[in-house]
Amino acid sequence: MSPIRQCRLVVVFAALLFALGCSSTSLAPGSGAHEEFAPVAATSDSNAAISRPAPVMLEAVYFDTDQAVLRIDARDVLKGHARSILDHPEWGVVTIDGHCDERGSDPYNRELGLRRASAVERFLVEQGVPPARVATRSFGEERPAVLGHDESAWNYNRRSELQIEVLVSATR
Repeated sequence: MSPIRQCRLVVVFAALLFALGCSSTSLAPGSGAHEEFAPVAATSDSNAAISRPAPVMLEAVYFDTDQAVLRIDARDVLKGHARSILDHPEWGVVTIDGHCDERGSDPYNRELGLRRASAVERFLVEQGVPPARVATRSFGEERPAVLGHDESAWNYNRRSELQIEVLVSATR
C-alpha cells in the first residue's frame, strides 16, 4: 500500500473516531430523561472500570416568558427533586443552571437565567435541602435545549436544569 493511501486511511479513521466521540445521546427536551456516559479511567488495563460515576441529571423546570417565578408544575417537580436530594447525600452539590430563550440582550438573559436558578435554589432550601448543597449559575441564551426561532423552541429554552456530580468517595 502506498504511503499516500496509508495516510488517507489514518485520516479517515481519525475522523470517524472524532465523530463517534462527539455524538449526542440526549433525549427530547422535557422528557425528564438524559443519558450520560462516565469517562473511563486511563490505565494500562483495557478492561478498566469506570473511574467515576456519571452525573445525575434531574428533570428540568420551565418558566414563562420574561419570568423567574416558579410555576405550579415546576414546584411539583422540585418537591420530588428535594426529596431525592435529601435521600442521596452521596450526590454532593446540586448545580442549578438558569437558561433563557434567544430574545433579550446577552446581559439581560444572563441576569434572568441567574434569577431563575436562584428561584429554584430558594425553593429547594425551603424544602429542607441545606444551602451548602446547592450552587447556581446562568448560561443566559448560550445553551438552547431546542434550536428554533419560535415559541415552540423558546418554551423549552426558558428553563432551569439541575445536575449532580456524584461524590467519588461515596461510590467506593
